[in-house]
Amino acid sequence: MTAAGRYRRTTMLMAAAAGLALTVSSCGLFGEAGPVRIAAMGSINPAASPLNGELSATNAALLDATSQGLVSYDGEGQIDTGLADRWTVTTDGRSYIFRLREAKWTNGRKVTAQDVAAILRTYLAPASRHMLKSDFPEIETIRAMTDTVIEIRLSVPQPAILELLAQPSMAIVNKGMGWGPMRARSIGRAILLSPVPDPLAEDPAAAEAAANDPAASIELVGTSPAKALARFKNGYADGVVGGRFSTLPYFAASNIARSRLVVDPAPGLFGLSFVRAEGFLATDTNRDALTRAIRRERLVEAFGLEEWQAQLTLRPVVHVRSGGPAPLQPAWADYDDASRQAQAKRAVDAWRAAGREIEPIRIAIPDSPGGRILFAYIAADFTAIGVPSRRVAMASTADLRLIDEVAPNDDPLWALRRLSCRRDTLCNREAQDLIEQAMRNIDVGQRSTQVTEAEVVLARYTPFIPLATPLRWSVAAQRLTGLRPNPRAQHPLNHVIAAPN
Repeated sequence: MTAAGRYRRTTMLMAAAAGLALTVSSCGLFGEAGPVRIAAMGSINPAASPLNGELSATNAALLDATSQGLVSYDGEGQIDTGLADRWTVTTDGRSYIFRLREAKWTNGRKVTAQDVAAILRTYLAPASRHMLKSDFPEIETIRAMTDTVIEIRLSVPQPAILELLAQPSMAIVNKGMGWGPMRARSIGRAILLSPVPDPLAEDPAAAEAAANDPAASIELVGTSPAKALARFKNGYADGVVGGRFSTLPYFAASNIARSRLVVDPAPGLFGLSFVRAEGFLATDTNRDALTRAIRRERLVEAFGLEEWQAQLTLRPVVHVRSGGPAPLQPAWADYDDASRQAQAKRAVDAWRAAGREIEPIRIAIPDSPGGRILFAYIAADFTAIGVPSRRVAMASTADLRLIDEVAPNDDPLWALRRLSCRRDTLCNREAQDLIEQAMRNIDVGQRSTQVTEAEVVLARYTPFIPLATPLRWSVAAQRLTGLRPNPRAQHPLNHVIAAPN
């Protein structure tokens, strides 16, 4: 059977399996009226902490609801207030001063600037496993100026720092205790979220009663992708959150109206990172050959979603809009797929002509419907140029590993830092030195030039095969007027119903 035939058969089997899963009846946990009902793809862990590494979409949504950061995102993906109700930036762009709102931890103790400063310093400490720790290299000090005022001082201006501070993983959590804007309690397999009463209310009893109004509450349940969509289809959920490329085939099999799908135009990195440079992968030329071989448009079209776009560059295109330098297009960008594959095959043939073998490339991709489709297309393109491959689990030893990350801010250095000298990437010292020079430069023009210089070196080294933009999607009933596409792929639960004008 041909690779295309195997793919078609695999796709039909996955669609059938997903369709069967979507016919499972919901247990009737939710009623017809009352709280907004959200089904999230993935299990819920109320004890999930930013200190333990990457948060699942489900746990990030819960954390963002119960304990936002100094600032937050609104339903449009724009910066909104959080624990800080206002802030100022000094004229040199190096000092951000936040004034905290009146807030209490879940044990009733007042939240102080001293608490917040200590929590943020813990997140960014050298021994921390916080997922964004490496994205805050410009921070010099974090200090409490008074009980209600905190200052973050930077070594160089960083206009995009608010976007980092608004990420759910920057939630201000104190030993498992949140402060708001919502509070959580378990009801069976779900979490009931209700607004935190206004601590400054003149009538505390009335404020408590308003906060307990079912119409102001959200019931959040974590479950499998198939069951989350089944809940929506059967009327037991108003929305589904947490969708990625890996779970899109479940939506295709659900027969839910396409108009209910919310796809975020989120920039970032979606592609294969070279984990080792040995054997065939030891040379820039061979890594470049694999990068040229992928027929990206064909791959993306296989998922049947026109909003999903192929990507050729190491850096997301969003940085053009943020005032940074335009991403560097690869040298082969103007060639068609057939020409690129012919160029790649010549490199492979030259390697074999020297009497050298090519061991199967181990590619770490999630074992999911979308993951199997992705691998089928990549493997077919590698086979076409004479390179064997096999899929391995994400946690296994691999030669290539999928990176699927939304850019947390518009810093043009984010993608370059992410692809250089990390645990799951190769390390080119020349590129890394240029990146570090740009990070330290306070001159905006010089910094922009250094970003481009670092990108040129990194692109020549070829540590990464860009494939497409990250795919993030949700499903929303008409009731969820606040769940809209946005470039941060952030959908705070306290904003899923937009406030009336």
